[in-house]
Amino acid sequence: MPDPRILILATGGTIAGVAGSATRHDYRPGQIGIDDYLAKVEAIGLPATLEGRQIANVGSEDMSPAIWARLHAEIAAAFADDACDGIVVTHGTDTAEETAFLLDLTLPSDKPVVLVGAMRPADAVGYDGLRNFANAVRVAGDRRAAGRGVLVVMGDRVFAARDVRKVRTRGSEDAFRGFPRGSVALVTPSALEWFGAPWRSDNCARHALPAEMPEVPILYVHAGLEPGMVDRLTGPRTRGIVVAGVGEGNMPEPVRGKLAALAAQGLAVVRASRVDEGLVDREPDDESNRFVAARAFNPQKARLLLQLLLANGRRDPAAIQAGFDDPYA
Repeated sequence: MPDPRILILATGGTIAGVAGSATRHDYRPGQIGIDDYLAKVEAIGLPATLEGRQIANVGSEDMSPAIWARLHAEIAAAFADDACDGIVVTHGTDTAEETAFLLDLTLPSDKPVVLVGAMRPADAVGYDGLRNFANAVRVAGDRRAAGRGVLVVMGDRVFAARDVRKVRTRGSEDAFRGFPRGSVALVTPSALEWFGAPWRSDNCARHALPAEMPEVPILYVHAGLEPGMVDRLTGPRTRGIVVAGVGEGNMPEPVRGKLAALAAQGLAVVRASRVDEGLVDREPDDESNRFVAARAFNPQKARLLLQLLLANGRRDPAAIQAGFDDPYA
């Protein structure tokens, strides 16, 4: 069987970062171009034919809708290219979960799409990027990866975009975790073990990627939060707001009242949780307040999902709630 043909789309991040010293903590992400990176990878002898394209070369804190749009277009073109078997996106770890989730909701899943990054720059002791990259190529070249949506590979584990989140600022082994479902496979450069069958009921994209994302800020709840903060976060262009609430999406009563008044005027309000692993279910007052419960989605993913739902015509809280209950329906 011929080697799989994998398209590598590079966006920068720590995996392409350089510190200038093997022991320095500070470094500059996005310093190595994709051609130079693939020349380095060639020495590994991966069983795949790789083609690289540079989409951006930034730290993922600078990921933007413009970069997302170009990345989405390149992947869509690769889906239509019979000469491409899978796609790997090199990406910084800070916002990898957001990019993966956005692509997961707006792309079909008939070819593997795998995001990969690193926790240490390329010239650091214990650089994890090459192993992660080799693992990602193995996943992207596996036909069984199709139908599982966008995947993220970090530290010998494969995560679904819907579940993955970064949970540590340092360390290469447990920096990423899946919630509420854990990893979906174990991978090494020489082996891949899936834990179950593909879960997508069909390969269609669930939402269209809009030309412009609606304005949706995140309100971070803390002790002593006053309702005036809501006014400072919202304006004429604001279409929705995600509340990173305490516990199960809770907030001070004056803030709740302020948001309920705005929801009555048509602002979409989603209750999420600032807790790392937290389910937010509907509560009795949600219906009268016109609030939406984020379920298992953290604030940053809830924001992206709300933006897509609003951009694709969902306005009523019940319709938005249905989108959170099952975003892949």
